[in-house]
Amino acid sequence: MRILDRMKKHRIVALVLFATLSATSCIGPNEAFNSLHSWNGEVTDQKWAQAGIHLAFWLVPAYPLCLLGDILVFNSIEFWGGQNPVKD
Repeated sequence: MRILDRMKKHRIVALVLFATLSATSCIGPNEAFNSLHSWNGEVTDQKWAQAGIHLAFWLVPAYPLCLLGDILVFNSIEFWGGQNPVKD
């Protein structure tokens, strides 16, 4: 019985640790995504071209990769280190 109790405690600790480490990167400024999105708004004055670039960036998938990088890497670096490596 003691071994089972220890295994349950280890599982709970592992789940709490995983939840803590994975949740820290969810909140952040998303600098890479916002920089790419801002660039799209400034690249041309034509709204149709901006809309086409926006759609292309979702299909390529530039936007999803930037967002994933922000969520998993850059926001975590900023949370734990204090500075975002993508900051303007």
